[in-house]
Amino acid sequence: LTSSDRYSNVEEGDMNNYNGKVLTRGSNQVRSRFVKKNGQCNVVFSNMEERRQRYLADIFTTCVDIRWRYLLLIFCTSFVVSWLFFGIIFFSVSLAHGDFDEPPTLKGDGLRMPCILHVQGFVGALLFSMETQTTIGYGWRCVTEECPVAVITVVIQSIVGCIIDSFMIGTIMAKMARPKKRNQTLMFSKNAVISLRDGKLCLMWRVGNLRRSHIVEAHVRAQLIRSYVTAEGEFIPLEQMDLNVGYDEGTDRLFLVSPLVIVHEIDKDSPLYTISRADLEADDFEIVVILEGMVEATAMTTQFRSSYLSREIFWGHRFEPVIYEDRDRYKVDYARFHKTYEVPSTPHLSAKELDEAASRASSAASAFCYENEVALSCGEEEEDIFDASQIDKSSSSPKPRQHHHHLWGGE
Repeated sequence: LTSSDRYSNVEEGDMNNYNGKVLTRGSNQVRSRFVKKNGQCNVVFSNMEERRQRYLADIFTTCVDIRWRYLLLIFCTSFVVSWLFFGIIFFSVSLAHGDFDEPPTLKGDGLRMPCILHVQGFVGALLFSMETQTTIGYGWRCVTEECPVAVITVVIQSIVGCIIDSFMIGTIMAKMARPKKRNQTLMFSKNAVISLRDGKLCLMWRVGNLRRSHIVEAHVRAQLIRSYVTAEGEFIPLEQMDLNVGYDEGTDRLFLVSPLVIVHEIDKDSPLYTISRADLEADDFEIVVILEGMVEATAMTTQFRSSYLSREIFWGHRFEPVIYEDRDRYKVDYARFHKTYEVPSTPHLSAKELDEAASRASSAASAFCYENEVALSCGEEEEDIFDASQIDKSSSSPKPRQHHHHLWGGE
């Protein structure tokens, strides 16, 4: 079976069944988008086991994906927690060593050397922790050789501080360099159209780039999403089927300098092959369009998505031209980017019905030509017979006497 026949021959069940597909809601209820117009996927995950553990296992991607306010909160919290943690350790070491005793304990001929100079309490230990991790080095507080534990703590804190700095700076740079915002300067037309192009019924939509910088290796894809029941009775709520936009010929790769119209020819392999204008107005499906490519400035891959519901596809319309020649250059008028105009001559039949009508007309023309050829050949045979009979009659009839006159001299 072809892709267009997969939705036919489906028995009606308890769920609403129309045009070979199953609806999971009432007929008067508007279909929810699978992909929103801005490209966001309208999908919410629920009942995920060990979600937090899985997200923490990929902490870098989690930090890149979360919002800026949460990332900055994690950034500040990680530094404050590390300062407090090592500050408590320095305070505990000094307290155990007796650096806060009054009066100071004498050792030998002088005062006993404290673990950390000029630390008189927890605030001093916290300040020393901040100066150590940020390598500020005011030159006032410093660790001495009196306590090996304090020296080891300084080493560990320096290493931990470098790890936190590198992780947070790398995360912020990756988040800033992501090409996600590049999508804001890419556009899909608000509506798609179905009309004839070169004698073929085609689904078309328009894509444009608002920046002068190009999308390198840009290519486009499209998928039709709908629900249906298989021949075995299995219900698939959201099945994704590819729409051919020129992958075999290479026309899906775009030189996106000016707005382009993407064309999907509705042929026998298209899931829209059996849909007519009446079916389109009553049908319920979604076409997701995807544009992928590399950002020229950063060479990072970006993807921009949009979608068209069946009610957003205009039958018998074409896009208005947006490119005009202005002196020695070409001008793009984005005010007409989304505008379409109606073509009344567009047939209301489906592509399948048009092909069948063309096939019947071709077979009728072939039969007519064959009959004319037979009649013509029969006429030639009769003419040949008639000519042959005439020749026979002429040969059987007596020949007239011929008189030969000889002219001699003056005669």
